Amino acid sequence: MKVELNGKVALVTGAGNGIGKATASLLAANGALVAYTDINGPSVEQAAAASPGCAARRMDVTDPADIENGVKWTLDTFGRLDILVNNAGVNTGKHRVNLDQFPQEEWDWIVKTDLTGCYLVTKAAVPSMLSQKSGRIVNIASVLGLVPARLQCAYVAAKAGVVNLTKAMALEFGPSGVLVNAVAPGSTLNEGLKKVYASDDPATKKWADGVLSHIPLHRPGTCEDIAHAVLFLAAPESSYITGTVLTVDGGWTAGYLRDF
Repeated sequence: MKVELNGKVALVTGAGNGIGKATASLLAANGALVAYTDINGPSVEQAAAASPGCAARRMDVTDPADIENGVKWTLDTFGRLDILVNNAGVNTGKHRVNLDQFPQEEWDWIVKTDLTGCYLVTKAAVPSMLSQKSGRIVNIASVLGLVPARLQCAYVAAKAGVVNLTKAMALEFGPSGVLVNAVAPGSTLNEGLKKVYASDDPATKKWADGVLSHIPLHRPGTCEDIAHAVLFLAAPESSYITGTVLTVDGGWTAGYLRDF
C-alpha cells in the first residue's frame, strides 16, 4: 500500500516498539515526517533512527506538562502537525481477576494511560489542526473495547471509552476539517505475545491455541497489519471517513466460531 504523505507531519505515541513503532515507520516510509514519542526514551530514539528526517522524544502520556512540551517540540521541529496517532497504552497480566478483587491502583494506571492519555494528547495537539482546518487523528482502541473479556475490567473499560471518545471527537472536530477514527486490533504479535505464542509451556500453549481457535484466519495479527489500517485512515483518499472504528482482528468479532 502506497500513500502520498509528503509534506505531512505525524506524531505517534508509544512509538518505541510494537504497533506504535510499526505505524510510525510506515507513515515515514510513505513520506511523512514523524515525531516518534514514547515513555521509554532509548527505545524510541532507536526506533526513529531508522527513519531519515524523523525525530524522537521521550514523552509520558499521563503527564500533561510533558505532553504540552512534546507537542510544542513537534511544532517547533517540523512546523506543523497533520496526523496524530494515539497509540500509547498498557495492559497487564499481573492481575487477571474479577472486578471485586481488581486492585484500584492497577485500574487507575490503565485508565490513566489508555483513556485519559488519549484525551490529554489530543487536547494538546488538536488546536494546531483546528487552526489549519485539517488533520487526522487515529486512536488505537481494541476489540476488547467492543466485545469485553472477563478478568480485564480496567482494560475493557478504558478501550470502550476510547471507542466512544473517538466518536465524540469526530462530532466536535469534523466541522473544522479534522477527521477522527479508531483502529481496534485483535490479538496482535507485539513482543510480549511473540513470547507467548513461541512458548513450550503446556498451559501457555493451551491458552494460545484457544485464542487462535476463535480467529477465522487462524493466526494472530502483526503490528504491520494494524499499521496499514492506520495508514489507510491517514491517507488523503480517506477524506469522507470519520467517527468510525476499523476492526482489524482476523474475523474474531464477526461471530462465534464453532464446528457444529
